Amino acid sequence: MDSEFGQLRSVVMRHAGPAALDLSGSLDPVLTRQRETSRWAPYSAERVRAQQHRFINLLRCRGVEIVLADQVPGSYGQHYTRDLGFVIDSIFIVSRLNSRRRQGEFAGVRRLCEQIDHVAYLDAGTIEGGDVMLHDGMVLVGLSEETSPAGVDALRYQLDRLGVERQVIPIEFVCGGIVHLDDHFNIVAPEVALVHPAVFDDLQMRWFASHFDLIPVTGEEALAVEVNALALAPGVVVVAERSERIATELDARGIEVILVDYSEVTKIPGSFRCSTLPLVRSSTSRRD
Repeated sequence: MDSEFGQLRSVVMRHAGPAALDLSGSLDPVLTRQRETSRWAPYSAERVRAQQHRFINLLRCRGVEIVLADQVPGSYGQHYTRDLGFVIDSIFIVSRLNSRRRQGEFAGVRRLCEQIDHVAYLDAGTIEGGDVMLHDGMVLVGLSEETSPAGVDALRYQLDRLGVERQVIPIEFVCGGIVHLDDHFNIVAPEVALVHPAVFDDLQMRWFASHFDLIPVTGEEALAVEVNALALAPGVVVVAERSERIATELDARGIEVILVDYSEVTKIPGSFRCSTLPLVRSSTSRRD
């Protein structure tokens, strides 16, 4: 897999379990900071699963193989499979999850990893898939609350060791409390990206502008997790049903937009990208 928008062929998903995150009691410091920059609300696992089911049917109709991960009892965020790993070229990198509340989620994909030919494990720091994006010989890694500089260094070391010739570029934020990069910046088509300018400094925004046709999103759109869209192919993007303004911007660029109701899923910060872990996309170096 060499991009964020090649034709999606295979993806790991997992239905939400019955566990819910208790937002009424004492919270760990990371979650406390994250609640300052994103919305968290109780969700109905049944409604989340119903919306996931409709999304899964859409993906299957588009020719995408759905690999369902095993359920993990007691995990409130297990339907966000993106964070568990990421594929860079032909290598599946296993994430190192920061939150102790979520570290058990990997058990549900362990059997899958045993079937993959090339798997790499990091030996230091933390890094989650929602912070990782591929672009033109680079790996962009957001330094969110969940991903550390040591995790970025560990990723760089593994890629060098395995002969993967990509430049690893850390992306910094101007504030704490960021859940993941893909809630504020997301590559959705060739040279096209959604960006929430308020969380990046001027230098970073100039770098983004030099590499992408940027579609800025508002603070309200970012809070509603509308940046977290999913490209199904170089000119096809799934966005939230409520994201009409963003859909109009994408349509003006000749991109097919598929609107899907994911409102229950997004009651904790995450949407289409978070709930999918791509295993195979067609290479963008050739015609799909």
